[in-house]
Amino acid sequence: MACAQKDIYDKKITMSNQPDSYVKATVEPLNAGCANKLIVGSRSMLFRRCYFALLLFTSEISFGQQQQQYNLASLLQQGKLQAVNRDVVYTASPAYIKISQQEGEGIVWLPIDGFESGSIEIAMRGKDVFQQSFIGVVFHGLNDSTYDAVYCRPFNFFAKDSVRRIHAIQYISHPVYTWKKLRAEQNAVYEKEILVPPDPNEWFTMKLIIGATTISAFVNDAALPCLQVKKLTDRQTGRIGLYTGDGSGGDFKSIIISK
Repeated sequence: MACAQKDIYDKKITMSNQPDSYVKATVEPLNAGCANKLIVGSRSMLFRRCYFALLLFTSEISFGQQQQQYNLASLLQQGKLQAVNRDVVYTASPAYIKISQQEGEGIVWLPIDGFESGSIEIAMRGKDVFQQSFIGVVFHGLNDSTYDAVYCRPFNFFAKDSVRRIHAIQYISHPVYTWKKLRAEQNAVYEKEILVPPDPNEWFTMKLIIGATTISAFVNDAALPCLQVKKLTDRQTGRIGLYTGDGSGGDFKSIIISK
């Protein structure tokens, strides 16, 4: 027999990501079943399902409000990127930014200040050329010379020399704790091997989880961090930027920041 009343208990929640800044959530009916077809005892089960769905809906909305995704090519076109010791150009299909290869370290500051703790996920690409690819993220930046950063050395990802491989990913805290100082005094503590490395010439993601005292780095959605260290500064807030090391350029596509 045809049903005249829609099932008001069972709902499906769908999330649709919108570009650059926010997440939109919609709620829609899961089916067109009606209440008079419910068997004895099923109402309580459906009520629990509906209650769980509402909780899920609330938590996902809350999470969406704290997460922002930035298209870096779009920010460049809007004039919102500030480059230090680097040139930045727009490249289409797909849209990304290319940072020039120059001597000295370079930063491209994003229009993001006051970041304290949370996660930063960057999509980037280097190259498998010895000593010419150092790419990563700056955070808790105070100025052009005072900041923390985590970066990768793609040319070491698949190095035959095991010593080079343990230098695949690095944490630094400038101006005091440079990579040279950390390697000389605490070798292999603030830089590690990436056990399942990505192709050094292709796009990959690096996600940082930044707490009050610790930093963890994950590459390409790995379940376990490839780098986990204690912070070397008491700075708890600051700017976010893109990092390229001495003699390096790099390609960067997007960044997701969760607070």
